[in-house]
Amino acid sequence: MNRVDKFASKAKEYDTLQRRLLTAKAIANKIRVNINLRKDMHIVDFGSGTGLLLESLAKDIAKVTAIDISPSMTNILREKSIPCKLDIKEIDLTKEDLDLKVDGIVSSMTIHHIRDVQALFKKFHKMLKSGGFIAIADLDSEDGSFHSVDTGVEHFGFDRKEFIDLAKEAGFTNIKIEDATTISKPHKEFNVFLLTASKE
Repeated sequence: MNRVDKFASKAKEYDTLQRRLLTAKAIANKIRVNINLRKDMHIVDFGSGTGLLLESLAKDIAKVTAIDISPSMTNILREKSIPCKLDIKEIDLTKEDLDLKVDGIVSSMTIHHIRDVQALFKKFHKMLKSGGFIAIADLDSEDGSFHSVDTGVEHFGFDRKEFIDLAKEAGFTNIKIEDATTISKPHKEFNVFLLTASKE
């Protein structure tokens, strides 16, 4: 792939930061509260990175397709022992299509890296089986200080109402948004929400 890997310098140490581990576990727990995960489910983890979120969910499902554009991050994931079937797709889903019909799509702290969120949500809707779900965790609107280096940030978090509207316009129903966790950095605390919704 002829793509700059913006996470290459961070990948090896990515899982060593305690707050990332705690954030992934908190989001996974919030997903479990809102979604009835089943052992026969096939889900997509969009922006899977090193697999922190899917590690926490894997024991509750049958298969996860991990999608990420960073070779350095997916290489870390490949070395892990994941307690369900794992299929890694190193693609840019905003530019490529996957011929998949899945039970659910989860994503943690990735959507603020996506320029056209509306188009992505429509693609998510198309990829889901009837009755399928999305569970998307991301930042509340912030002042731009969350990221200290350029890793392709397109949005400084999101206004919750606008985020809900994007899901509605993509065709999702049963939309709910709530607090997921707080990320504490030395200079500030940042709120993270979880949006859940379904496809009829």
